[in-house]
Amino acid sequence: MAKKTKMEEIISKAKFADNVNLYDVTFRDFDILKTVSLPRFLDESENFQTIPVTRITLIKRHNEILYSKSNEI
Repeated sequence: MAKKTKMEEIISKAKFADNVNLYDVTFRDFDILKTVSLPRFLDESENFQTIPVTRITLIKRHNEILYSKSNEI
């Protein structure tokens, strides 16, 4: 079994151990960046079927950056 990436761990924690509504996801949508709530992203992406995880550039909980693609923290 493969180890989860940091992004996968954050999303899993948000869904199963925290309030998923506190999280926002920024992702590439063609030439623009869109920011939506994590529940909306999961719905729009059909659980990563139509929007792959590789397009996520930022995950925030409130104003705290938990994941940044440009600056792996």
